[in-house]
Amino acid sequence: MNDTTAARDVAELRLTHGVSLREAFWTWMRVAALSFGGPAGQIAVMHRILVEEKRWVSEERFLHALNYCMLLPGPEAQQLATYIGWLMHRTLGGIMAGGLFVLPGAVAIMALSYVYAGLGQCSDRRGAILRPQGGRAGDCHRGRGAHWQASPQEPGC
Repeated sequence: MNDTTAARDVAELRLTHGVSLREAFWTWMRVAALSFGGPAGQIAVMHRILVEEKRWVSEERFLHALNYCMLLPGPEAQQLATYIGWLMHRTLGGIMAGGLFVLPGAVAIMALSYVYAGLGQCSDRRGAILRPQGGRAGDCHRGRGAHWQASPQEPGC
């Protein structure tokens, strides 16, 4: 695919895709909700939804974008989502697709932070949260490890 063909494809897609921003939002929410795993799994989910089910982009355009994103430093799955969002709805679409793509991971980190903040103050549970290791994990769970037992100065544990 040469540059002239690529520019023409972008112009045609912009004029003819007919996908509303609302439909794109809910589709990117779906992609985000199903995109756990690694980059290979995330890219496969995007391919299945965007190319095979919705037919928003062609196989050739998707692979061309994927190849380009793989050359760039950073997370190629996130870059691919942002690019396809931009391709469909310009700046707002790119921000929406890229932002929604990282949303599940951000929510998971926030939930784990909340759990840590609530349980991380008790030294009998600190080991379970910070570093479960082989044989010590069972001791930590039962609160028998001398290293992780609650001290008298930690009320409420």
